[in-house]
Amino acid sequence: MSETIVPATHDELPPETEASGVATLEPPLTTESDSQTVETESSSNKPLTIAEERQLIIDFHDPVNLTWKNIDWITLGWTSVMHVGAVAALFYFTWPAFIAFLVMHWLTASIGICLGYHRYLSHKTLKLKRPAEFFAMLCGTLSAEGSPLDWAATHRLHHQKSDQKGDPHSPNDGNWWSHILWLFARPPKGHWERMHRIYTPELLSNPILRFFQKYEFFVLVGSGVVFYLIGGLPMLLWGLCMRMVVAYHSTWFVNSATHIWGYRNYETRDRSRNLWWVALLSYGEGWHNNHHAHPSVAPAGHRWWEIDMTWMAIRFLRFVGLAYDVKDQIPDRDSRTAGVDENDAPANPIAATSV
Repeated sequence: MSETIVPATHDELPPETEASGVATLEPPLTTESDSQTVETESSSNKPLTIAEERQLIIDFHDPVNLTWKNIDWITLGWTSVMHVGAVAALFYFTWPAFIAFLVMHWLTASIGICLGYHRYLSHKTLKLKRPAEFFAMLCGTLSAEGSPLDWAATHRLHHQKSDQKGDPHSPNDGNWWSHILWLFARPPKGHWERMHRIYTPELLSNPILRFFQKYEFFVLVGSGVVFYLIGGLPMLLWGLCMRMVVAYHSTWFVNSATHIWGYRNYETRDRSRNLWWVALLSYGEGWHNNHHAHPSVAPAGHRWWEIDMTWMAIRFLRFVGLAYDVKDQIPDRDSRTAGVDENDAPANPIAATSV
């Protein structure tokens, strides 16, 4: 294990800035003080302040909300069917189907989730030309880990509340909770609208993101039809079910395992760790302590031997002109201070940088 690098500053991520604005999904958003009220869809129609809406979000992400009466049966059903399909795939092996599995796993998990949803959308560590942006968002949507807006909002909340109350998936609430169980609590009415206007307000006007927010289900179902038409049941089971299940757990291990085991290059205020085998499974995301210390830096591997395949893809896109303004400067070894990420909860939705 390498030595721990103690930063000179930064014991915590940015404080909870008060995102302001009238409660609407339609941009432009109006900036007001935090006392500005927003409309709610509750039966009483009692207006809520942004602070009250944020508290509703924090309260939702608590294991006590996972009860038999409050299970998200759609998410649980989809996840269960994909796992059953993955087991069935073992009995329908063909080499073309296996190759489709490998290619689609890389496209959805690395290009879609790691590059598109995570480093591009959630943290803005690079900019993409429109064709590359559309393709990355398509690959992310095909992962079936949520729409681009939903994923980015949840991830920004995770960074703001990492291993504290309100973190959607902290092992402090149990290892299995952080790995998978957190997905199955049914969100209350208006939850995603609140998440979007508080954590991704500057992204709401993006037409590509709006498209995938609206047609996510049809993209997923359509992909399954295409796989079946190309190669029958083996292609469907390997290209869809097995690929999704392996990608799911690769992502979930980042939420769970890299907050439990591994080594630390930085003393952050959360439990983030660097874990080599998760980094291999997740195309570089397993260098999680590095990422939590410097979330606005594109490369996740900060030492020469910390291999980051997604960073290789970013470098290629930059080389061919599809990526630009890449934030690639890893802090100097003698002056590494844990960084801040202004994207956790933009204080001013209008001033926030758009994609």
